[in-house]
Amino acid sequence: MSQWKQIQQLEIRLLEHVDFLYDDNFPMDIRQGLAGWIESQDWDMAANDESLAAVQFADLLAQLEQSRSQEQNFLQRHNLKIIQQQLQVKYMSNPALMARVIATCLREEQRILSSTCTQEQGPLEKSLQNSVAFERQKNMDSRVGIIRNSVQLMDQGVKYNEDMQDDFDFCYKTLQSRDPAERNSEQMKQEVTRLQEILNRLDFKRKEILSKMDVVIKEIDDLMTSQLNPELQDWKRRQQIASIGGPMLTGLEQLQNWFTLTAQSLFQIKRQLDKLGELVLKVTYESDPIPLQKPQLEERVKYLIYHLIKSSFVVEKQPCMPTHPQRPLIIKTGVQFTTKVRLLVKLPEVDYQLKVKTTFDKDLPPGRVSRQFFILTNNTKVMDIEDYSIGCLSVEFRHLQLKEKKYINGTKGSEGLLSVTEELHSLSFEACFVVQGLTIDLETCSLPLVVISNVCQLPGGWASVMWYNLLTDEPRNLAFFGNPPWATWSQLSEVLSWQFSTFAGRGLNKEQLTMLGEKLLGQHASCNDFHVSWSKFSKENIPGKPFSFWTWLDSILELIKKHLLPVWNENYIMGFVSKDLERSLLKDREPGTFLLRFSESHLGGITFTWVEHNENGDMKLNSVEPYTKSRLNALPFPDIIRDYKVISHGVAPENPLKFLYPNIPKDEAFGRLYNSQPSKVHPYLASTLIPISELRPNSSATSPQCQSPEPPMTPGQFNMLNEQLCLDLDAMSSPYSE
Repeated sequence: MSQWKQIQQLEIRLLEHVDFLYDDNFPMDIRQGLAGWIESQDWDMAANDESLAAVQFADLLAQLEQSRSQEQNFLQRHNLKIIQQQLQVKYMSNPALMARVIATCLREEQRILSSTCTQEQGPLEKSLQNSVAFERQKNMDSRVGIIRNSVQLMDQGVKYNEDMQDDFDFCYKTLQSRDPAERNSEQMKQEVTRLQEILNRLDFKRKEILSKMDVVIKEIDDLMTSQLNPELQDWKRRQQIASIGGPMLTGLEQLQNWFTLTAQSLFQIKRQLDKLGELVLKVTYESDPIPLQKPQLEERVKYLIYHLIKSSFVVEKQPCMPTHPQRPLIIKTGVQFTTKVRLLVKLPEVDYQLKVKTTFDKDLPPGRVSRQFFILTNNTKVMDIEDYSIGCLSVEFRHLQLKEKKYINGTKGSEGLLSVTEELHSLSFEACFVVQGLTIDLETCSLPLVVISNVCQLPGGWASVMWYNLLTDEPRNLAFFGNPPWATWSQLSEVLSWQFSTFAGRGLNKEQLTMLGEKLLGQHASCNDFHVSWSKFSKENIPGKPFSFWTWLDSILELIKKHLLPVWNENYIMGFVSKDLERSLLKDREPGTFLLRFSESHLGGITFTWVEHNENGDMKLNSVEPYTKSRLNALPFPDIIRDYKVISHGVAPENPLKFLYPNIPKDEAFGRLYNSQPSKVHPYLASTLIPISELRPNSSATSPQCQSPEPPMTPGQFNMLNEQLCLDLDAMSSPYSE
């Protein structure tokens, strides 16, 4: 079943997450119409290869044209034509960007599908998706609706006051027009009494409407303080979690609806108060409540409008380099990055020429960082209305670049104790908002950023981004790594699983996380509340190894992403297995049973270990020298498993790999993943690359490790080598290890 068909069978809650993926950058119409073809292409490779991206872009347009020509529905044909034109305008000059967009969408689809199979959510994910949050949002919808209805009813109250005042004004002027000689008549006294009654009712209605306004204003104040602002902070926290691989961020449209309805209520109350002010100009009297109470109510309304709009200015998309969409908040000097801000209040009175200015490291205390940067490109842009939303104001900066400041004396200032990837920076956004006579200075800032100058600093930068956003909800604690807090293993393990979900489409199961915990913490891994320091996670080397835990794990992520993705997503790689557990798993298995695991001694290496029995029936394990990216560039890993051969004691080579643990026939497991085929170019003989290991006798009790040449041999090379091999082979120098 295709991935898109699986997506369509998801429940509504998950389909809403899928809907969030698709917009004008990659319309869902294309995903639907070209599902099979899209899933058959390697978009990750195209994203890093301009020529391949150009070919796939041309193919996409051709596929789209063919689909359009076969479409019977006139309206759908028209829509496809418009989409085709928009894609040409958007991606013709940069087809690699299109490939990155599609690759990201497909990867997020895989992540959503894998989440349906996850046995257990971690504590962070549970806290973001619990039933209490949904009940809270339902209550918020109800309160906003009640306030809106109350404000609408107050419009009728103001109109009633106006009508009653007109009655009073008419009666008063009629009475004044009477002959003075009639003032002492009985009729005149009755009319004066009636006029006084009208005035009394008018005074009562004025007090009543002002009292209702006071109640509604208090209700709005309480709503903003107790619910709206916490909901905004909750969304910002969920944005932090989503930025490090957590559940996809949704809810901004709902938040914007609450902000907009609340703002509309406040502006409507402001207009009602203005109307009451006009009524006073026509009719007033001693102890008139409007002049006494209106100024105070107006100040409260203006205060609420000011803080509502000021807080509605948010960073919708955190700064991110298009070349690394899964690792936001890391900026490389000289490389373009994008970001987007939005105003959550939609009002027709807004002046749409709202200019937003970006500033890097605004008001940063001197000496806080050893490097300083400035924005090289245009840093000002006008907000505009989005077509695909409910009409909010937003602006996206797509071509920002940073450059490091040069110092006249040749030094960079104070060199602190923090590394480059521990220095945190921020990007600020400012605008001046004018509406209905109110001037509001808007300002917001991005989450803390890590600035790198070389791509090799990317893993360290991402470790900093993960650690910060996991452990604090402060938006701008740039001194965080001066004294970084510790994380519990339950927190950290959940985030590590997210990395595999994001980069490889499938997270880690409980057993794999336990194995990782043992590698990092030893015997404490079983305790979820055991604390891990920042230094142990990212800076200190693993005992006996020249690299840290995170460097090792990140190299595995990179290996999976570039070379092992199909095998990983089929759940064929056991991954993180100690040698003791490996022996325990394989000792009672049939000869030829093998498992796949990541190397503990090599950065970004994968190996397979198989069981065999000697002439005495004793079991022994063999493990091949780990395959790293340099070797996997020569031959896909499934093909290595298919064609792998071992030379032992000079006998004819054979493939010792028969069953994938626990007992899956090798070809049944990997058959559909085999890629390379023998050459069929005539008049040449067919050839294929064969990975070969030489198994040498070893007098030690430890099982041997098979060393294989790099790159694999062709059959001709192997025959020449086999003829020259002596039967007396030297003992292997390195014992069986990972």
